[in-house]
Amino acid sequence: MTAAAQQAEILNLRIRRHVRELFRLALPVIIARAGIMGMALVDTLMVGRFGAQELAYYGLGNMPVGVMMGVMVGLMLGVVVMTAQAVGRGEDAATGAIWRRALPYSLLVGGGMAGLCLLGERFLLATGQAPDLAAGGAGVMAIIAIGMPAAGLHLATSLYLEGMKRPIPGMVAMLIGNVLNVGLNWVLVWGHLGFPAMGAEGAAWATTILRWLGAIGLIAYVWWLPQRHAWGVRGEFGGWWRGSADQRKVGYAAGLSNGLEGSAFAALALFAGWLGAMSVGAYTIGLNLIALPFMCALGLATATSVRVGNAYGAGDRLETKVAGWTGLGVTSVILALIGVVFLLYPTWVASQFTADPALIALTAPLLALSAWLLVADGGQVVMAQALRGRSDTWVPTAMHFVSYYAIMMPLGWFLAFPMGQGVLGLFMGILIASFVAVSFLAARFWWLSRRDNRAVAG
Repeated sequence: MTAAAQQAEILNLRIRRHVRELFRLALPVIIARAGIMGMALVDTLMVGRFGAQELAYYGLGNMPVGVMMGVMVGLMLGVVVMTAQAVGRGEDAATGAIWRRALPYSLLVGGGMAGLCLLGERFLLATGQAPDLAAGGAGVMAIIAIGMPAAGLHLATSLYLEGMKRPIPGMVAMLIGNVLNVGLNWVLVWGHLGFPAMGAEGAAWATTILRWLGAIGLIAYVWWLPQRHAWGVRGEFGGWWRGSADQRKVGYAAGLSNGLEGSAFAALALFAGWLGAMSVGAYTIGLNLIALPFMCALGLATATSVRVGNAYGAGDRLETKVAGWTGLGVTSVILALIGVVFLLYPTWVASQFTADPALIALTAPLLALSAWLLVADGGQVVMAQALRGRSDTWVPTAMHFVSYYAIMMPLGWFLAFPMGQGVLGLFMGILIASFVAVSFLAARFWWLSRRDNRAVAG
């Protein structure tokens, strides 16, 4: 066998190993992320059947909370990155300190988000909502505020476990939460077993209760792990702020990225509202249909950041490069297969969500376009996480600002209104911005990998 053939065989083996590890890590994370959507879907269905007004309260209250949760996830991302790099260096015993430092930080972040939730009525009134709707949405936000510190604790612990290649406990916790959520909604939303019917606020209480139960359960799991001594789980919490500087640095950039993304998509929803109720319906259906495959991309992105972080922490630059490109390739193939369904059967897919012929006709072109959008949007989130896995934190954030604020929002508005493309123009703006983002982020990863090769050769 020639030297070139041997190198090709070694590369092939590396890719196969990365694909296996990617799926092993990603599948539980995908199920856990999909579980978040499942809980939201159950809440929407049960509150919607209780009453349209209560559904409006629930939807308005959760609109800003969704952006806050995205920011919180980003702020805590340093936990999984620093943990994965420590594992790559063979420093498992140092990872427990990463988790302990994350717990008080997550309480601080969750407390800040809770404070913002308590300003819900002022925010909703400032955005032009009717006083009654603002008051109802604010009531939902006030209850959700109680559970925001728990959401931070849950995130810190689940991300630590994912960094340790133990994603299954987080998945199990989310599956249990989904089952309990149905029962709690039945009791609290509709009023059973002696409880009053609370509508939207009942769903908010169910979410808050489950966040605290999930956080306590996961923390207890880590605290009593058989590997607790080998991982250094138990120890002092003093000096956590100073000691967490590196993981907070990763989180600041990722939190800003998620905030930019969430607020930009909220702005597009506002544009859709200017186009009329039918356009809002089409935009909502289209975005929700993209969201579930995007959960798959998020799971693969998390797994990619772990694989890249392991290799980068170990100082293996070839493994770092292969891990990043494997994550992008696997994600692109999976989302392309899903996109084929959207491309070939957009009308049928749209008809599963509405019986209104006019709404189906408006939604179908969005789904056909989404076949391409899925690949680009999934690719950009994987490449952003691959870069963060190798501690390149602020460039992805800067690219998200350019993509979402400098390109997507103005271009979406221009195509929708001056160009007369309506809601299709909004989706075209998302597509173009996503292609710009994935192209730049992939080029950045390629450039850094090439620089690493030169450094090794030198």
